Order: sequence, then C-alpha cells, then structure tokens
Amino acid sequence: MADEASHASKEGRVSGEGDAPHEGYVPKKVDEPSAIHAPNAVDAPSGVVALSIHPSWVIVLTGMCAALHVAKIPPALPVLQAELGLTLLQAGFLLSAVQVASMTFGLLVGLSVDGLGLKRSMLFGLGLLFAASALGGFAQNADMLMLLRALEGLGFLCVVMPAPSLIRRTLLPEQLNGRMGWWGTYMPTGNALALLVGPLFVVSLGWHVWWWLLSGITLATFFWVRAAVPDVQQVTVPTSNTKLDTSDGDNSVSNANSSANTNGNNSAWRERLKSTITNKGPWLVSLGFAVYASQWMAVVGFLPTVYAQMGLSAGLTGVLTACVALVNVSGNIMSGRLLQRGWPARRLLQIGFTCMALGAIGAFAQWQSQGLPTVAKFVCVVMFSAVGGLIPGTLFSTAVRLAPSENTVSTTVGFMQQLSAVGQFLGPPLVAWVAVIVGGWQWTWVVTVSLSVIGLWLAQRIGNALLAQQMK
Repeated sequence: MADEASHASKEGRVSGEGDAPHEGYVPKKVDEPSAIHAPNAVDAPSGVVALSIHPSWVIVLTGMCAALHVAKIPPALPVLQAELGLTLLQAGFLLSAVQVASMTFGLLVGLSVDGLGLKRSMLFGLGLLFAASALGGFAQNADMLMLLRALEGLGFLCVVMPAPSLIRRTLLPEQLNGRMGWWGTYMPTGNALALLVGPLFVVSLGWHVWWWLLSGITLATFFWVRAAVPDVQQVTVPTSNTKLDTSDGDNSVSNANSSANTNGNNSAWRERLKSTITNKGPWLVSLGFAVYASQWMAVVGFLPTVYAQMGLSAGLTGVLTACVALVNVSGNIMSGRLLQRGWPARRLLQIGFTCMALGAIGAFAQWQSQGLPTVAKFVCVVMFSAVGGLIPGTLFSTAVRLAPSENTVSTTVGFMQQLSAVGQFLGPPLVAWVAVIVGGWQWTWVVTVSLSVIGLWLAQRIGNALLAQQMK
C-alpha cells in the first residue's frame, strides 16, 4: 500500500493540500469587523444577513440552474420536431446550438472574467439566460429558436466560467477537491432534472411554458446569488511598480500606486492569454473534456428520441433518460472522494473512458442485426454515464492544478469550456449523421469508442504533466 501511495504521488495525483487560495486573500468585509466566525467562513455582502448555506454550495446550485437551460431541449425535441417540422439533423444542431457561444467565445469570456470580476460575470450570465429563455417561449420557427439558444449559450458560459475560481476562493485547501467534485455534478444534475420534469410540462402545458418556467427559476437564482455570494476579488499580482500597504492589516494596494497598477493591467489579459495557450496543461484538460462531453451529450441527448422510436411513453422516456443523466452525478462525487484519498487523476480518467467505450458498445452494437436485450442495453447506458462521471470531476480538479498561475484559473476553465463546447457542438450532429447513413443507431458505438481511445491517450499525457509538476 505504501508503494502504491508513493507511486500515486509521483504520478501527480490531485490532492487537496496544494490548492490553497492566494495567500493575501481576505474575504470581503461587511459592516461588522467581527463578521468572520470560522476559518472557512466568507462574509455576505454588506447589509445582507448571511445564509446558513455556504456560498460555495450556492455556486454549485447556480451551475445546476444554468445546466437546466442546456438540457431543456431533449425532453421537448419530439414535440419541437412535430410543431416546427425539424429533421433529425436539424434536431442535432438544435441540441448543440447552445454551445456556439462557448465554442466561439470561451477563451475570451474566461479572459474577461479574470479581469472584470467573478460575481459580476455570473450575474450577467444569469440575466442573459433569463431574457433568452423568456423570449424563446415566443419563438415560432427553428431559426429564431437556434438564435436564442446561442444567446443562452453565452449566458451559460458567463455563469459557469467564474465558478471554479469563486469556489476556490471561498474554501480551505483541504475542502477544494471534494467541492470541485460536487461542482462537476452541475451538468448531469441539471440534465437529470430537466429530463425528469420537462416531459410533464411539455406534454401537459406545452414547450413554451417549459421555457418560461426555467426563465422564472433563473430570475430567482439571480437574486439569490446577488444576496448570498460574496464579491470576492481577483488576485492582484504585485509588480515592481506596485507596493502593498499593510498598515491596516488588509494587504490592500496603496492608492498612490493605483495608476501604475492600472497601466500594468492593460497588458495583463495578453499575458494570461499567452500563458494559457502556450502551456500544455490547459490543452490537455481541455481536449480531455472535449472528447468526454461530445459523446456524453450525443448519447444522452438522443436517448429520448431513441426511446420514443421504441414506442415508450413520454413519461417513461423522461424517467429512464433522467436516471441515465442522474447517475453521472455519482461518478463526479466519487472522483472528488477518490482524489482526496490519493487516487491518481490518470487512473480515474482511464477507468472513466474505458467504461464509456464498453457501455456504448453494449448499448448500441449489433451482431447479425441483433443487440443485447433492452434491459441489458439500459444497464450499459447507465454504466456509460455513471463511471464516465469520474472524468469531469477529475478534469475540473486537474485544471486548477495545471493552470499556469492563480490568475489564469478562469482563463484555463474558459479554454476547457471552449473545446468542450466544440465537442458538444459536433458530437450530436455526427452521431445523427451516422444514424441517417446506416439507417439506425447501431453504429453509434464507433463514434464513442473512437473518442474514448483519444481520451485514454490524453489521460496518460495528463498524468505525465502532473508528475512533471510534482517534481518541480
């Protein structure tokens, strides 16, 4: 066991003790100087009574709210195809249209978040989601719906991009891996809730009401974040022209040097961009997330359509698909626990991609036009999602470790989100195209297995990168 632990350390496992917030971090003060009562406490904004729930949990729940908008299409897809006359290929692009903003502006938004403020970006994103979803309920054609979906994608990006940095700055180092595992659940949990509840509203009240309901939930979340999440400032890295004034014990930057600091910030985004895209760490975690997200979104996104073609009712389809999405949460949570116990990130990624490949083969492959029994196929899809859930939680924790610096965490996450969006944008249409060509879903596994093989290669490279960092 000792040898295994030593080997894990050499591999560069993601552990809690090395991920501390910057040393000069001081939570934002409120009116009462004695507002901080515990080592890991952060203060509520001035004039607001602190809620019993820790701000990091509010951030996780906010991510789940944003994920509802990404996942609201699958339960409404059969109805949208009937009402708007969508082809299967158009439906695939509608599933992935929300990723256009992430695919195009992920890195740019990450840079903006690092420079403009974490909480401000999250509130802006929530406002954008609220407006786009409210207007989407009035859409009368596929083009308008796709345009608003792209706008929702930008809002989603602005919500989730600052979250890892905000979480990092509100926790003690030993709490980080566990909470990042929970943060990795925001997408599958949002998917599961949307897939479980969505069909009830779509069938009984129509897809328009479903859009407006999510708009209202987002508005409520906006005010919750505004009240409960502290406006934690970004790290300010002192330069030769910037002196710290510690006379008041707050490590604040002297006003006399603010002008010099502002001039330095004019080129700061260029330095963050250069540092991020020239470092192999952000590339590895971003590509890893891309090959994971593309196949997960393709499989889970089309499950309602597959089950509908099998003749299952809308209610049963929603329950089965929600179960598949929900079990992904268990993998994310387990990844945080295993990382804290010393499991190497490389091993968790290898297990995740291997089980996704095997699950897809079992769920879709046929031999002489015969596949596995329906129950066995469902078990394979559950394995595909559940064990595959080890991947996002591990990659989020690894991204914090492999970011070139503290100031590039959001930029690294933005880059990861951008390449993930590319995968999610291309994955569903690619699977739909294969299904159209062969006349069924039986060759879907070829796409997913190919992506998993790439993921296994990236897992090895990520392990090597963590090892190299450990030895510095």
